[in-house]
Amino acid sequence: MHYLFLLNPAAGRQDTTAQTRRRLEGALLQCGIPRQDCSFIRTMYKGHAKTLARQAARTGQPVRIWAAGGDGTFREALEGASPYPNAAVGCIPAGSGNDFLRTFGTKAEFLDLADQLRGGVVPIDLMDTSLGLSAAVCAAGLDAQVAMGAADFRRNPLFHGEAAYLLSALRQICGPIGRRLRFVVDGESFAADVLMCAACNTRDYGGGFRAAPNACPWDGWIDLVIVRRVSRAKILRLLGRYKKGGHFSGAELDVRTSGFFIYRRARSISIETADGAGPLVATADGECAPVEKLDISLRPLAGRVILPRAVFERAKAPALSGI
Repeated sequence: MHYLFLLNPAAGRQDTTAQTRRRLEGALLQCGIPRQDCSFIRTMYKGHAKTLARQAARTGQPVRIWAAGGDGTFREALEGASPYPNAAVGCIPAGSGNDFLRTFGTKAEFLDLADQLRGGVVPIDLMDTSLGLSAAVCAAGLDAQVAMGAADFRRNPLFHGEAAYLLSALRQICGPIGRRLRFVVDGESFAADVLMCAACNTRDYGGGFRAAPNACPWDGWIDLVIVRRVSRAKILRLLGRYKKGGHFSGAELDVRTSGFFIYRRARSISIETADGAGPLVATADGECAPVEKLDISLRPLAGRVILPRAVFERAKAPALSGI
């Protein structure tokens, strides 16, 4: 077994790769894993984690790969490793969001590095999207515009994390909001005036918005949640419920807010503009871009993910062996 640790120096507010490596070396010693079985590599550019994970996986040797960064670093490593059954990928949270892990456990559990090394592997569904692979959520509309705009504010050293998102949100809400979109969901075609929409493999995105409280990453379904366009006066109240998952009651939409949402479970989704107002801004696991059309399709149980031991034992998921 080989252990590969991909350390992203650009994740979070500052470079913590040296501290992470020291903590990992202590955990390896604690778990009795020989140092010669391990590699530490700092990622140097966008897409580097994908390349490194693919190179490690295609040797055919059993390999466990941990991405120390945000959702984007984890997504890259998973994309590189997913074609190879001898490889599995874990997440060491070092980014500003780390939404993927919220479906499984807490950030503290994923920061227990000895527990990570002793963890188990579970298969998860993946989504192929127009923006590349997604393990968590592919979204479009206001939320994607906010995520894309936050990058402008993060260039200012006075603004980090939530402050950048809040300023971006204020700027977006002051401008035109909502789009007329056309959806094709497993062959069903319909159009709607939309504030935003999210195709969810996991529950959370955007720093903790619980768009799909019932999403399960190994159930063979994408949970599509569409937020209808509303007036500015209603946005904050609606988004407050959306953030906490309060738009659902059990497995269905809450009757008090169901008029503001559309919910479908699907395996294939296509979204395109129907208002002639230009490209649609979309995001997939932190990757943001304007698109003319957004296609999303499910790849059942195509990914192999390492969960910390305590999380693995709690998860009601099919387990893999040998990785």
